[in-house]
Amino acid sequence: MRLICFGDSNTYGFDPRGYFGGRYAADSRWVDIIARELGLACLNLGENGRMIPRSGGPGLAPGDFLLVMLGTNDLLCCAPAAECAARLRRFLAGCSIADSRAMVIAPPALRRGAWVRDERQLSESRLLAPLYESAARELGLHFADAGRWGVELAYDGVHFTENGSRSFASGLKKALIPIIYV
Repeated sequence: MRLICFGDSNTYGFDPRGYFGGRYAADSRWVDIIARELGLACLNLGENGRMIPRSGGPGLAPGDFLLVMLGTNDLLCCAPAAECAARLRRFLAGCSIADSRAMVIAPPALRRGAWVRDERQLSESRLLAPLYESAARELGLHFADAGRWGVELAYDGVHFTENGSRSFASGLKKALIPIIYV
């Protein structure tokens, strides 16, 4: 089995501490931690700044399992949570996902920080998880709420810290094991 991890900078493993950014080492990126701990091939399709695409998801081969965590950048560009959920629903409906071979992951809520000062963004980010859960159920997909995993965010209020990425990996591992090892 191969995990296809489709997301934004938190999937990519962006390290916000450097002047030009950068990337955490493999032992601090959740995609690489999951690959190592579960012994699975993982394709990291995280991209800095990625918003929810209008169409055209990643190509899936038989046996692939898709993980999708998006919406943070949409919220940062002032899209309401309901619009993010509608965009995600349309995007996932256009992907060729067979037999519930996908999981929608709601990102942790934003926190006040260098990139997040608008109370509206904070409140909208807290609305995302239940809307994503509803969309996932409607499409027959698995759902996980990363907001329940104690993910520490960096000074900017958006990006995972190294420890936050490890917490994310731990929570995701617990959510994946009963699904992929059936």
